[in-house]
Amino acid sequence: MLRQTCLALTVALGPVSLGAAAPGGAGAVTPSPPPSPGSAGAVLKNPGGQTVGVVQVQDQGDGRVKISVTAANLPPGFHGIHVHRRGRCDPRSADPATGGPFFSAGAHLGQGLHPDHAGDLPDLLVGEDGTATASYVTDRFTVDRLVTGNGTSLVLHAAPDNDANIPDRYRTAGRAGPDAATLKAGDSGGRIACGVISRR
Repeated sequence: MLRQTCLALTVALGPVSLGAAAPGGAGAVTPSPPPSPGSAGAVLKNPGGQTVGVVQVQDQGDGRVKISVTAANLPPGFHGIHVHRRGRCDPRSADPATGGPFFSAGAHLGQGLHPDHAGDLPDLLVGEDGTATASYVTDRFTVDRLVTGNGTSLVLHAAPDNDANIPDRYRTAGRAGPDAATLKAGDSGGRIACGVISRR
């Protein structure tokens, strides 16, 4: 469990009904009706501009926020999923270090090192059919925090997030423990989908 947070996760495995079939995939993601006031949402798109997921963010009224994700046409397995500091998802914005897309979304929301960023969430588990559903409940941010200022984005990564859990056998500059890449994003790899979180 992440420190200094109230974070719950539920994951549904197996087939998920997401609407009409999409070419080469298990299904199409159809955005849900707009949620009630005090909430926000996002549409996750891959670098090719195809919709691969929808996100709802709901103020629970008790200092907690619920984030619900429904996705399809994704690679099976665990994927890091994080709230990032800027509400911009430009696939042409390339990371100067890796060349990967969605660099425009910026770093993880919050100060400090991974996995203590406010935007760090448990991994999203995608089934063999390419679909996933998950809900996260956290007290690390509010809906208002997500949609004010520069806004925020939800970013899905190619690999699982190791939450900086690096065994002692890993060494950097002669010292045991996580290196800079792990502390930055948990070795979760490139950004494969991104959605700007906006008021709904």
